[in-house]
Amino acid sequence: MSIQFKKYRLERSENFDEFMKELGVNFLVRKMANTVTSTVQLVKEGENSYSFNTVSTFRNQTLKFNLNEEFEEERMDGKKVKCVVTFEGNKMIQHQLGDKSVRIEREFNDDELITKCIVGNVVATRWFKAVSE
Repeated sequence: MSIQFKKYRLERSENFDEFMKELGVNFLVRKMANTVTSTVQLVKEGENSYSFNTVSTFRNQTLKFNLNEEFEEERMDGKKVKCVVTFEGNKMIQHQLGDKSVRIEREFNDDELITKCIVGNVVATRWFKAVSE
């Protein structure tokens, strides 16, 4: 299995509020983020460049990056952090380095994307289903 460039829609989450709380995301933002359904897609922009697009009624975000190169990103709590993205088999691994170390693992499968968000001892899991265009 390899990285998939499909669209995926959020189906369910487990422990996501605890993950956001551990990051320091405020109550109102957490409540909104927990109630919206988002669609995500990884897009290959060039030989080594990609974008990861998130679309929802709450917030749209495009994360542009070159594989294995450090870049700056704004985290969910509004803090700017250094970030590096790598691919390992069918997984996209995103490391956010700042006051708190965050690891986001996205495992791409034919019909499903499983995302694990890890900060400290808190692990949140989100399941997305592939959708047709």
